[in-house]
Amino acid sequence: MFWPFNQKATKQIARIEISGAIGSGTRKAVLKALREVEERKYPALLLRIDSPGGTVGDSYEIYRALQRLQPKVQIVASYGNISASGGVYIGMGAPNIMANPGTLTGSIGVILRGNNLEKLLERVGVSFKVIKSGPYKDILSFDRQLTAPEEQILQTLIDSTYEQFVNTVAESRRLDPATVRTFADGRIFTGEQAVEFGVVDRLGSEEDARLWLAELSGLDPDKAKLQTIEERKPLLSRILQSQVSGFTTVVSAADWVQFEMSTSGQPLWLYRP
Repeated sequence: MFWPFNQKATKQIARIEISGAIGSGTRKAVLKALREVEERKYPALLLRIDSPGGTVGDSYEIYRALQRLQPKVQIVASYGNISASGGVYIGMGAPNIMANPGTLTGSIGVILRGNNLEKLLERVGVSFKVIKSGPYKDILSFDRQLTAPEEQILQTLIDSTYEQFVNTVAESRRLDPATVRTFADGRIFTGEQAVEFGVVDRLGSEEDARLWLAELSGLDPDKAKLQTIEERKPLLSRILQSQVSGFTTVVSAADWVQFEMSTSGQPLWLYRP
């Protein structure tokens, strides 16, 4: 459940945090939180992003929801340790962006990976009989190599999604698409470099972002506190999170593996170190 209604919401700054790989769960939680911001009439929103990106569709829907919210709410995106690829795309939904000087950002581009287990299956003597309606119905099948025509089809798909990314950055940051392409080649760069490229406005901490938001929305910086909007986690989850860091690392690694498996074969706006 979300925080109960607060009569003083109009004097507070809403805060939504996006962390980890972006998938359907992130999208649902963030869209629900954004509706909460609108319904409770917060004058300002601090969007804290600490994410390497994720799925194309989920990142796009969060970006569009932020766009729709812009006329009603002042928004500042604050980049944490990393805001790359889909994290950048979501950030384009905010008219004002701040990053730490050492924030890892960029990785503007698209990646699609599939699992090829053909040699392993041959070794263990497993094969599949496939009956399909067209030659490309089982494209990226894990039990065989891609054909040249299939590679061309997938490259066309990637190129189209890449152009969408470039054009969104260009439109949001008022840059020429050709300029965006000079640094939108998949490379990562720092927050300091991002300011030089024009994809980040200012350098600063989350507290600096809060002060900037107070200024933009005409709030008293001493009284305009952050109100984090999030779903309250079950008691068991909160207990587990309070345990030793090693356990938390194992849980995070398991979540990442699950994300990798569930998104195999999907175009991703994702930084893969």
